[in-house]
Amino acid sequence: MAIRNKSLERILKRRLAFAVGVMLCAGLATTASAQTSALAEEFPEVARLYNAFDVTQAAFLDAMAEINANPETMQARIEVQMQLDMAKDMNGHAHMGHGSSDMPMNMGSPYGELEIQARIALARMLRQNHSDAAAKNAFSASASLPENVWRVLSWGRKFERGIANIFADDTTSRTQKRTAVEVAIETYLTEDARHAVATVPKHADLYLAHEHADGAKTAFPRLSSLMWTNQWLQLASLEAIVVGQLDSQFAGKVPVTLERYWAKIGSDTGMTVYPAPVDMPSAPAIAPAFYSEAPKAAMIIDNLNRLKAAVADIIAYPNLENRDELLEAVADEFTKDDVNISDEMEYLLSALRGGIFNQGGPALGDLGRSERNRSRDAMDMVHTMIMSGPQ
Repeated sequence: MAIRNKSLERILKRRLAFAVGVMLCAGLATTASAQTSALAEEFPEVARLYNAFDVTQAAFLDAMAEINANPETMQARIEVQMQLDMAKDMNGHAHMGHGSSDMPMNMGSPYGELEIQARIALARMLRQNHSDAAAKNAFSASASLPENVWRVLSWGRKFERGIANIFADDTTSRTQKRTAVEVAIETYLTEDARHAVATVPKHADLYLAHEHADGAKTAFPRLSSLMWTNQWLQLASLEAIVVGQLDSQFAGKVPVTLERYWAKIGSDTGMTVYPAPVDMPSAPAIAPAFYSEAPKAAMIIDNLNRLKAAVADIIAYPNLENRDELLEAVADEFTKDDVNISDEMEYLLSALRGGIFNQGGPALGDLGRSERNRSRDAMDMVHTMIMSGPQ
């Protein structure tokens, strides 16, 4: 289905203009913190991409909302809704399963040219420079996010950047880093407790089996793959930084993760021969050393990524009349630390069940094909090779 959508083009252009305008108006005062940021000093390309991820994530949500609001997509939306409802009826819930290949990322999608054009615009955003101010305000500027939701996401991205800066600083010891992480978590929980996600793992069903699960993956496979690829680098870059500091033989490997990231991004339309994630990356699978060094921070980041997945599903799901109410409810759920909680073993099993390969592959190690459905001996070998790190 090829549909012209000038309004989608306008909204993406507006977001680009917003990012550029904030960057130009911010001046030297707003970039002072970036100049003293350990991440920006030590890994400038990673820092640049982190800003691009925030701007692109907000634009990704707005692009899906705009396509869903386009009168010309009515028939496609009806068909997507029927597909999702049928899967829900067959499975007892919405989720199609970890690593499902029901909608390959490099194949066609329900909205055809509309999604392709959105993917092209978002890929170009990733290659542009975005100021700290643009990244900070990206979620609040989103037309598709209610206030409580964008506040949770904005507060979370500040925490994520703080954790990255802690580990990027190679002048501090391992003990000092752990202390700094504890301080960062305490600050996250106390300065804006209303918008802080839980520090313990929320149950995987909150993003895998909620009423509108797989909405984004089914309706927008190219855009979902892009979102997961960005999340992969967020975790993979942290893993490369941490492992490099723990073992000198792995130092200087961040460029490896960047090379792999751009290979997964592929062309602007999303065509690639390299394995992009078909499932949401998680810290235990993609960043086991980071998880070992800062398990509570890793759980917070995973909760934030799970929330983003659930938000994307609700925005992507066609023909919802109470979308804002549903978005507020899922954000509220992720900020509660006393309901729908998993213990650590359940969390680890959930994070690894979909397979490391399906989540984008390891940050540094080699994994040429899925480790799922292998023999127990082979699985134990792969687990040891990928998950073990310097102690």
